[in-house]
Amino acid sequence: MERNHTIMQFFEWHVPADGLHWKRLKEAAPELRKIGIDSIWVPPVTKGQSGDDNGYGIYDGYDLGEFDQKGSVRTKYGTKQELFDAIEACHEHKLSVYIDLVMNHKAGADETENFEVVEVNPMNRNEEISEPFEIEGWTKFDFPGRGGKYSSFTWNSTHFNGTDYDQKTGKTGIFKIGGNSTWNEHVDDEFGNYDYLMFANIDYNNPVVIDEMIAWAKWLVETTNCDGFRLDAIKHINTKFISQFSHEILDHITEKNFYLIGEFWHSDLQACRNYLNKTNYKIDLFDVALHYKFCKAGKEGGAFDLSTIFNDTLVQSHPTNAVTFVDNHDSQPHESLESWVEDWFKPSAYALILLRRDSYPCIFYGDYYGIGGPVPVDGKKDDIERLMFARYHKAYGDQEDYFDHPNTIGWVRMGTPEIPHSGCATVIANGEPGIKRMFVGEKRAGEVWTDLTTKMDERITIEEDGWATFPVNGGSVSVWANPKIEEDE
Repeated sequence: MERNHTIMQFFEWHVPADGLHWKRLKEAAPELRKIGIDSIWVPPVTKGQSGDDNGYGIYDGYDLGEFDQKGSVRTKYGTKQELFDAIEACHEHKLSVYIDLVMNHKAGADETENFEVVEVNPMNRNEEISEPFEIEGWTKFDFPGRGGKYSSFTWNSTHFNGTDYDQKTGKTGIFKIGGNSTWNEHVDDEFGNYDYLMFANIDYNNPVVIDEMIAWAKWLVETTNCDGFRLDAIKHINTKFISQFSHEILDHITEKNFYLIGEFWHSDLQACRNYLNKTNYKIDLFDVALHYKFCKAGKEGGAFDLSTIFNDTLVQSHPTNAVTFVDNHDSQPHESLESWVEDWFKPSAYALILLRRDSYPCIFYGDYYGIGGPVPVDGKKDDIERLMFARYHKAYGDQEDYFDHPNTIGWVRMGTPEIPHSGCATVIANGEPGIKRMFVGEKRAGEVWTDLTTKMDERITIEEDGWATFPVNGGSVSVWANPKIEEDE
């Protein structure tokens, strides 16, 4: 029987800018596969505006760490060959690789150009607050270090519809390029129109741009042999383009099941539903609403009603299109979307995404290995590995929920005959210590179950009728199961 699938986001914001990250991935691949990870989401592999750029300030999409541009040959994460070696190592260990694709903007232009703009109100981008005037903007991308290799396409102000800096005067703002030009209509309506996010904003009303971006993505798949894309910041990108992009990429790649995940950072469930409809369910979405539930639960402690944890979340509404996560590089402390899940609740949050039937869960590098930077945070490697053990060996079969108390909830996975000794009972408490009486099946009668998280020492004997009372410590999670396993190798 096929085992549960799990993604690891293999980076955090403060990964050292030492050019060794692709080597770290190559070395980590066998261990990650061993704990049950089978997909890796890697950061942007393309050259950023500097050798230290995380990749989201994308400069040249055709430079994977091959050309001397922006102060270095390598990217923050390593050279092109080291990237290829890491992907090959992942494939050798049956790990799929999803590349983070930045398509909203470009940064670090080679030259400035003079062109006409209109300044708009940052809080309402549909409101023009100036007459047309000329600025000197960073919009010319010639990529002299690459010299036309792989693509002769170069960028100028006609390929962008917004920028934020006038080199001539030093003025900053949100400048709509072209005087009478318009933002893309099919974007999020926050701030009136959220087409513009940062840097030189790519104009997806331009057919030449659309053709170039799709051609580049196809080149990237063929060059790296990756297995999927994580699409960055899609609420700022024309939905019609994303729909066309997903269809063309998936139709182009016929030799494998290519996977697309979109970062549609929206906690409103209806907005997510609408997006899935508009893109014909060709891409899955991260469950941002569930992440914010975890954040709220961690902050409120026992005042949070755990029985409502999945209400109004994507995984509840569209379980086959939801990628669940606890935290990521944007939600980590001091970053742009900071909404860090409290340390005490994090194991419970991971149990809620790893041990249930629905969704495609993603483990964050920073939660597993720890976070660097000015305020380091230790990883929870042991806790996550114990939960991954339960996911890989136990969390199969039908699911019965016992969400019948605001502070103590539980659920049972009944197991499946194809995986001997599978099945488990999970209990979470966010207040005082609790118990949950749950049915695990009459065939389990007499089995002795232990807590796979090792938080509790008790041994629970399943009663003749298949019921048992499972305890949990306050503010904690316990996963009860028959400790026996049978390897599938």
